[in-house]
Amino acid sequence: MLTDIMYVTVYVTDQDRALEFYTEGLGLEKQIDFPGPDGRFLTVGVPDSPVQIILWSHAAAAGQPGDPGAPGPLILRSDDLRRDVEVMRRYGVTFEQPEPVDYPFGTRIEAVDPDGNRVSLRQPRKP
Repeated sequence: MLTDIMYVTVYVTDQDRALEFYTEGLGLEKQIDFPGPDGRFLTVGVPDSPVQIILWSHAAAAGQPGDPGAPGPLILRSDDLRRDVEVMRRYGVTFEQPEPVDYPFGTRIEAVDPDGNRVSLRQPRKP
């Protein structure tokens, strides 16, 4: 029986540039970084979370457009999204909307990494 999600993959063209965006811009932490037979295995994640994001070098797949109304392939949760967005802006993170938008499920905004990958940032509505 399956027990957890271990990894999700974000395709990037430059792993060092992506690492800087995801750690310094979004505030995630580097977790694994080692060379492997198929290339550098590099992950970031939220501290104490079992799920890690693989920043995999694959230029052809990086930043491929999806449905503009759909969430990004990566969705990160925040307890105070508006505050976090202001901090991220100071670190140079760009967003598709000028401000977070309220929806029935909570608040959301889409960030864009250096390769054009969309990252959905969410704050669930409190009951």
